Amino acid sequence: MPGITRAVALGLLAATAAGCGLLDTGDAAGPAGPPAFTVAAAGDILIHPQLTDQARKDAKEAGGGDSIDFGPIMAGIKPVISKADLGICHFEPVVSKPEGPFQSYPDFLVPPQITTAVKNVGYDTCSTASNHTLDHGPAGVKRTLDALDAAGLKHTGSARNRAEGEKPLVLDVKGVKVAQLSYAFGFNGREVPAGKPWIVNQNSFEEIAAAEKAAREAGAEVVILSIHWGREHHPDPSAPQLKLARRLAQETGINLVIGHHAHVVQPMEKVDGTWVAYGLGNQLARHDVPSGLTEEGVIGWFEFRKKDGAWDVQARYVPTFVTIPPDPDESAAAGTEPADGAGEIPGVEDHRLVDVAGALRDAKDLSDEERARYRLAFERTQGTMLNRGAAKDGLRALQNLPD
Repeated sequence: MPGITRAVALGLLAATAAGCGLLDTGDAAGPAGPPAFTVAAAGDILIHPQLTDQARKDAKEAGGGDSIDFGPIMAGIKPVISKADLGICHFEPVVSKPEGPFQSYPDFLVPPQITTAVKNVGYDTCSTASNHTLDHGPAGVKRTLDALDAAGLKHTGSARNRAEGEKPLVLDVKGVKVAQLSYAFGFNGREVPAGKPWIVNQNSFEEIAAAEKAAREAGAEVVILSIHWGREHHPDPSAPQLKLARRLAQETGINLVIGHHAHVVQPMEKVDGTWVAYGLGNQLARHDVPSGLTEEGVIGWFEFRKKDGAWDVQARYVPTFVTIPPDPDESAAAGTEPADGAGEIPGVEDHRLVDVAGALRDAKDLSDEERARYRLAFERTQGTMLNRGAAKDGLRALQNLPD
């Protein structure tokens, strides 16, 4: 693990063992107390063919015939996401028609049924600006946003027309007006279509600062930025990430920065009073060659409370993990073996997204291999979360590992 040893990670785990259960802030402020609300946010949702195959298998076993159901895959995080007052997802791929065709890398087309699963676990809104937004042009953008609408999910970052692109997304969260912004570094070499600059938001400090101002003018009291940035498969934030994070913290009033794209967990850091989650890893993905890090993710949990006229934000994290059933035929065909510590665990039969601490606490029938792999995921994620000094600003796990 770059920058931190396993021993250090274990030490940090012991040092931050104070919190135990999910935060319950619903009535924490009291009837006459200051405004308060919670946000749960996670990383990339990127549906690879193995996940679609799993969703077909789950639907068939439940009596759904040839339908596709991603609900069982995602069910493990529902207790966390559904408890937040605002759930923010990052929806990276382009949606296809319900019957397909479906495609994987480099130009994703995924089943629209995933949007229903995302909604059902408790997400309220999704960022849609990513390097894959333009994989299938304006038609793909429209189809994706139509699917999110049909599932009851709000969205921002891409748009079907100028009016939609220029209107800030402002949500009412327990009586507080909260805006979400969404930007991405680029689109895999694709140019934004001529005459349609509003179709997707591209990273630019000036554009982001202007979007925050527009959101404030639209009534937003809190502004949250979802940003697609950084280097894929690098647990450390890049120099451009660090530079932009500092400008955002110092020169705008954005209250929280949520990052994704690297497909691995990157640290959180409080920069001049503003929490920056550089990279939340994968929420749900299944890369062709699992690396171990790509199966680990994190849900950021943020408690907002009005204090002395300003918003105070407390940050927590929930390590997650995607289980991968062994596939020896696939490994043999590819001529590769999964990386040490990857998601493939002997005895695991299905792809499942789990809350690591919750699974270790509640699942009584886990094998020794599963327990060991989950603990590794938790400890490694914790080490990464804290390796830029965030412990001193109060960052800790929302739930700790059980004894």
